[in-house]
Amino acid sequence: MVEIGDWLAACLRSKPELAIFLTLAVGYWVGALKFGSLTLGTVTGTLLAGVLVGQLGITISPQIKAMFFIMFLFAVGFGVGPQFVRSLSSDGLPQALFAVVISCLCLASVYSAVVLAGYGPGVAAGLLAGTQTISASIGLASHAVGQLDLSAEQVQAQLDLIAVAYAVTYLFGTLGTGWIIAFIGPRLLGVDLGAECRRYEAKMQQGEPADGMQSAWREYLVRAFELTQPGVIAGLTVAQAEAQASGGRRIFLENLRRNGQIIAFDDNTVLQVGDTIAVSGSHEDLVAWTHRAQEVADQELLSIPLESVDVLVTSKKANGQRLIDLAQQSVARGVFVRRIRRGAMGVEIPVQAQTQLHRGDIVTVSGARKHVQAVVGEFGFADRPSEVTDMVLLGAGIVFGGLLGALVVPIQGVPVTLSSSGGALIAGLLVGWLRSCAPAIGQVPSATLWFMNSVGLNVFIAVVGISAGPRFIAGLQQVGVSIFFWGMLATTVPMLLAPLIGKYIFRFDPAINLGCCCGARTNTASVGMVSEVARSNVPMLGYTVPYAVNNTLNTLAGMAIVFLSV
Repeated sequence: MVEIGDWLAACLRSKPELAIFLTLAVGYWVGALKFGSLTLGTVTGTLLAGVLVGQLGITISPQIKAMFFIMFLFAVGFGVGPQFVRSLSSDGLPQALFAVVISCLCLASVYSAVVLAGYGPGVAAGLLAGTQTISASIGLASHAVGQLDLSAEQVQAQLDLIAVAYAVTYLFGTLGTGWIIAFIGPRLLGVDLGAECRRYEAKMQQGEPADGMQSAWREYLVRAFELTQPGVIAGLTVAQAEAQASGGRRIFLENLRRNGQIIAFDDNTVLQVGDTIAVSGSHEDLVAWTHRAQEVADQELLSIPLESVDVLVTSKKANGQRLIDLAQQSVARGVFVRRIRRGAMGVEIPVQAQTQLHRGDIVTVSGARKHVQAVVGEFGFADRPSEVTDMVLLGAGIVFGGLLGALVVPIQGVPVTLSSSGGALIAGLLVGWLRSCAPAIGQVPSATLWFMNSVGLNVFIAVVGISAGPRFIAGLQQVGVSIFFWGMLATTVPMLLAPLIGKYIFRFDPAINLGCCCGARTNTASVGMVSEVARSNVPMLGYTVPYAVNNTLNTLAGMAIVFLSV
């Protein structure tokens, strides 16, 4: 057994690529384990697995870490680009400014803990990444540490401490944030969160048809009718016939047979006695039609191809428009909205009358194929499943960002640079926004983005853990268990103040205030807890803009905290 262990250790040392994949396998497995309702998450699991594997003394080229991290940061920017740009508009600006304030507050909270505890730049960077749940900041912080006037041994010692501080503080950074916002947040605001969300939903439902929004955007039954009576439906135009539904509901003529042939028609086509029409609508309205026309069985007429597709909203016409207004447009005839996802994390937002669409939203619509295609052509781009990635777009974007980050600007004699990683983040923001306006510039499937986000980050974290492994225990002894309590302080203070800042300074609606707080902390788990407590996904409406802004700012803060703590 000892011989097998020695052989395995020797193999991992000679083939470090196997050590990385072993770390990923163990990390994803550990990260998915549930302890009650809690999980460590893949990042923490991978870091711990890397520290364990790193005890074997494995040397890995730093180029691997750099390559996967720059890929990860480009994907982060690509995902949040549309929302980041929207945050600069008038309606998104308050949430963007709130995110900037909270980002500064988080940085100040971590810096205060660093000063009071006397920590150096390595611990400071790990404390920021762990307490603010922004793993991406580790890469830029590592680059900043490398720029300090330190020996190679001192630099490595500080990099090892980043991993130690991050591992110790990340768990409470994640769970503590969710618990504070979801359970203490409503008390700080003095509200019943569930009641506030119901009130907000009622406001968003204003203008809906009598039987709810589902009658304006819904899946319909389809029946065939022969027009036998003049002056009832026969003699009306298609548009007039479709207006015969009651209570604000909608019916649609899907097919028309005349003189034995299925013919094309438009809103101005006049219906005639003897026509057979396929009508879609609610059950109640179709029953009412049986008193106006004779229902018949016409299989060919009823053979209407149906389709469900994700639409990436790119049109200026749809940007900022309410669903209830879009539903009244003729191009929206015969389709219904199943769900709306927004932002890099694809959070679902309510489908209500007053819900506004934004560029970059993914809207799942269903209906007759011709109607769905009309909606796609008017409002965006059919984001159909694809296995092909435009590597020209990705490769050129990352190279452009890397070259941008390589520029050095001297400020008062001090050379300042974003680094290639920071440049890739900015390039990702730009390319992501451009694609939300002109999706034809390149196809990036969701599976590719998942790989770049998840695997890109975790390969980086795996290398960090493996490299820090031999000195991890010594580093933990050096910083002591007190770092956990400093981490609790740095996590708690901003999140106790954030709801109050949102309430009294930015005047956010209580229903979305806590969602804004979760977005500013870039913590998706916490907004899930808030929605669970509220029994509503209304808080998600406040999540995406602050998330997009602070996913960028907090990542860049990794460099700032290093230079502040020297």
